Amino acid sequence: MRQDFPEIYVLRHGETVWNREGRMQGALDSPLTDLGREQAETQGRLLAEAGALGLTVYASPQRRVFETARIALSGRGVTPRVDARLREISLGAWEGLTRAEIAARWPGTLDVVDPVRVYDNAPGGEGGASVAARVAEFLAELEGPSVIFSHGVTSRILRCVALRWPLSEFRAVPAEQGVVYHLRDGIQNVIEP
Repeated sequence: MRQDFPEIYVLRHGETVWNREGRMQGALDSPLTDLGREQAETQGRLLAEAGALGLTVYASPQRRVFETARIALSGRGVTPRVDARLREISLGAWEGLTRAEIAARWPGTLDVVDPVRVYDNAPGGEGGASVAARVAEFLAELEGPSVIFSHGVTSRILRCVALRWPLSEFRAVPAEQGVVYHLRDGIQNVIEP
């Protein structure tokens, strides 16, 4: 598998109603909040300022990401290519629940030291290794510098893979909304407003 990846700009979708409520989304969706739409507009401005709007743009097919991309790219003549490998990690029975609700229904499942391995405990979920495999395949197929709109967990795993960090470093990878993560030559920088 390819080990050198082109320059990428990685964006997480804007805040959603379930983000605000602390609910796990996974394969499910909730709408962007007003703040989430503002974050998407900010991301569009940051991409323009970075000179990244002439690059190939990819997006998860999930509504919250596609809406974020639509807002960020509005009026710029750019349409993202949808790629299902950028979708959020499937959380099975945990989707739509808060951490407190999960802890009450499945005691001990959230008590994992390695933060990415906690997702392996979701009944009917996907697991971190599966996400790492699909985003590694996606990255290996990139033909040049790209902009990638994705999700909290998936974008963190994608950046671990792109930076050649072990998934055990997942906790050290930020997942802020309203910013752009720029990766080039094995270095990650955060582009903020």
